[in-house]
Amino acid sequence: MGGVPCIRGLRIPVATVVNMIAEGMTPGEVIAELPPPFELEDVTASLRFAADTVSDREIPLQPTA
Repeated sequence: MGGVPCIRGLRIPVATVVNMIAEGMTPGEVIAELPPPFELEDVTASLRFAADTVSDREIPLQPTA
């Protein structure tokens, strides 16, 4: 999928799963919405990947007035 991180061969982008959770869906709702064999471990892996990606970045803080 053009270098987009996907779930273990399912061609479901990690960003799709993270956005579904961010919109308020429960892991169970995400699993029900996506095609099998998507499972809870895939939700967890998506969130872990997103957290690792964000934690690897340094964001300089702007000085406050």
